[in-house]
Amino acid sequence: MHTSRDRFLDVVRAGAILAVIAQHWIMPVLSYSDGHLATGNALATPGWWVVTWLSQVMPLVFFAGGAANLISFRRAGSTQQWLAGRIKRLMVPVLPLMAVWLIVPDFLRGLGVPPQPLQVGSAIAAQLLWFLAVYVLVVLLTPLMVAAHRRWGLKVPLVMGAAGILVDVARFNDFGYIGYANAIFVWVAVHQLGFHYVEGRLGSLTRRGALALSAAGFGVTASLVAFGPYPASMIGMPGAPVSNMSPPTVLLAFLAVGQIGLLLAFRPQLNALAARPGIGDALGWLGARFMSVYLWHMPALIVVAGVTVYGLGYETPTPGTVFWLVMAPAWFAACGMVLFGLLRLFAHFEMQRDTAVATAKVPQLVAAGLMVSGGLLGLAAHGFAPLSDGIARGPVPWVVLATAGFLLAGKQIPVVDLLGRAVTVSERATLPGLKR
Repeated sequence: MHTSRDRFLDVVRAGAILAVIAQHWIMPVLSYSDGHLATGNALATPGWWVVTWLSQVMPLVFFAGGAANLISFRRAGSTQQWLAGRIKRLMVPVLPLMAVWLIVPDFLRGLGVPPQPLQVGSAIAAQLLWFLAVYVLVVLLTPLMVAAHRRWGLKVPLVMGAAGILVDVARFNDFGYIGYANAIFVWVAVHQLGFHYVEGRLGSLTRRGALALSAAGFGVTASLVAFGPYPASMIGMPGAPVSNMSPPTVLLAFLAVGQIGLLLAFRPQLNALAARPGIGDALGWLGARFMSVYLWHMPALIVVAGVTVYGLGYETPTPGTVFWLVMAPAWFAACGMVLFGLLRLFAHFEMQRDTAVATAKVPQLVAAGLMVSGGLLGLAAHGFAPLSDGIARGPVPWVVLATAGFLLAGKQIPVVDLLGRAVTVSERATLPGLKR
């Protein structure tokens, strides 16, 4: 089992969030006229679907999350302490986002922004909260899945994958809503692969073995696209009858195997890259702000699009043209500058380090996690509508639900030793009366 910080996981996490940002900033094809914001997706360009096989990195996020969760769970003093810390740490960066976007829509309406572009921006600001909603559920399941991993090993992700296949069969036979069950089966299966990297054969694969695993994963993915009901794009496309992402199909689990194998094949090189002083510092900076970067990169895009497209009449060039290639770096630079400014304002919420003992018991923490997940899912589905449209129909009920879950997770009492020094997580288990 890994006992020191794993640079490979740091690289995977950093690469994943950078890929998410790049994909989301490159996708929009925007123009504005007569109160209407036209939106398209650059990755819908014929043949560009192949990019999504590498740029769709949510499987890698769940894989790295599984590895990190197992490592931290093994080190935690108790399930209670671990769950409390995870729920709090996931939810704290969301609080300023919710506070800002409860105000922004009405502020923009007061400035005269028409309803349709306002609705688009407000929806995009909340859309990515789906990940946190699902991830909180995966966190709640982690103690059970760790026990299952210890007892049944590789059989667990295999069974979850088989369940995902059955869900897809039902989904594609006119039981569409059952597809949302794969938000658990698919992502928990991939999360479980992270366990097998930390305590299993994945972590000890040779390059040949890793490349064989990658070929198998991508090969099955290609076969299911070629001969099955699955679309070629790994993200949802405008007007497509089926999305591999919403809800997730089992195809993403096979894609995960391909991506994980490919990265493991080059793990020595990635570790060497991470060991360089400048790269290591960058990884540390990004890792400390991971959730803030994720949460605020779309508001950064909204700001840039609002100024350029709505305010200045800029239209996105046709994707793939010379003009589009020339303008893309400037677009990225503008979004990056705005994101950096937002991080200066809001990232410190995430960077606060907890040195406290949870008071809430496990059943209360599970209820709190379910409330947080439900609130975030509601926001992701409905967006941040202006409060002037009506409190009950807007984001307020979902914000209240998520915030209530955060508060239900309980107060955390700082642990101080006889010298008045805050005690670290690793030290708590050695103090009398703090073992669980």
